Amino acid sequence: MTSEIDTTHEHTMVDEALRIAGELEAIQLEMNATTRNQGSEFLEAASLVDQWPTPNVDMTDLVDVRIASKTPVITPGLLERRLPLSQNSADTTRQGRIIAEQIIKGTDDRLLVIVGPCSLHDPEAALEYASRVAGWRKEYGANLEVVMRAYTEKPRSTIGWKGMTYDPLLDNSSNINLGLTLTRMLARKITDMGVPTAMERLNGLTPQYLNGLVAYDAIGARNVADQNAREYGSATSSIIGIKNGTDGGVSDAADAIETVNAPHNYPGSDMDGNLSKVKTTGNDTAHLILRGGKSGPNYSTEKVQEAKRALTTDRIKNNKSPLLEAIVVDASHGNSEKDYRNQIKVIESVAGQIALGELALRGVMIESNLVEGAQKIGPLDTLEKGKSVTDSCVDVEETTVMLTLLSQAVETRRKIIAENTAKPNKQAVMA
Repeated sequence: MTSEIDTTHEHTMVDEALRIAGELEAIQLEMNATTRNQGSEFLEAASLVDQWPTPNVDMTDLVDVRIASKTPVITPGLLERRLPLSQNSADTTRQGRIIAEQIIKGTDDRLLVIVGPCSLHDPEAALEYASRVAGWRKEYGANLEVVMRAYTEKPRSTIGWKGMTYDPLLDNSSNINLGLTLTRMLARKITDMGVPTAMERLNGLTPQYLNGLVAYDAIGARNVADQNAREYGSATSSIIGIKNGTDGGVSDAADAIETVNAPHNYPGSDMDGNLSKVKTTGNDTAHLILRGGKSGPNYSTEKVQEAKRALTTDRIKNNKSPLLEAIVVDASHGNSEKDYRNQIKVIESVAGQIALGELALRGVMIESNLVEGAQKIGPLDTLEKGKSVTDSCVDVEETTVMLTLLSQAVETRRKIIAENTAKPNKQAVMA
């Protein structure tokens, strides 16, 4: 499942996305006007239902006081009709979800590896990186399920660039229609290459623009206690990981996993932007991501064992149901102590634990790009290709070293388990 991607022209995808977004925006404006005209009589009828008097109340100082403007946004359905999935894309996501779920639930003994840039900002560089991921998937597929980190929404502790979806031109123009279009185009191309994607969700409205294109979802440390994020987690068709809070503790994440496992009812919208009551079934793939925090890293053997207890025995003691004993370790963020060069230390520790037979460790996250380090954000034409504009990343060479370590660790764990499984049979024969 591979497709030829033309990366000879810089930013050709941005130009194409600008054209498509412009066309769709014009269609959306016309659709909105038609809806308003057709709905006016129903609004008039609704205003006659209540018997309250209706004086001409001045509300100018009560409504939208801090809203500078409102611009129509294209609906998910409109974008999907213009940019449908290829069969390759659909197959890639479907298979990626199946394998990721099997790994997380322990029926596949491989390791899930989510690797890629801290955030995507240059679509051409992203496609070049995706080709590297495609190669790693072939090379390490027997032991690792490699999924591309393709984040286009970025959480901020204060203010800053929010990601390609929100500001695709990196110039504060905040052309969200372009961002949504470009994000879907890029995800289509990556998955069409046979590379599944992983994304972090920050807004309950944006996931529908990527329906069928994301194999793995994540709820970040800043959103772990947000009820809206938990409701989304309960609804998503993807596998979902829940990060520990920024303090480094896992209690909020455990509560979030329990909540995501459960059904919910909440107001949302359909693919055509109509308000709907969304009823979910709950998501039993929810699992813990250890990413460290203010209290320090939490990837060591001791911390992993503490996390296992928090998911199982500690909950049983408190008359709660145990949660899925599956842990993904994020090698960056608090675990690297915000130094990308420390990611290798995290991976060495995790690989060592896996090689000793630790079964709860089901995956890792690595922040990686074509070029190591990071650069200050600026217009796309002024940036070094393949270097992060958010968190610093390791380069592809360092990433390959990490993948090799992890692959070897999985092989060792597999041998240990096979030997331990065979021992009782040998004793039975001897008896």
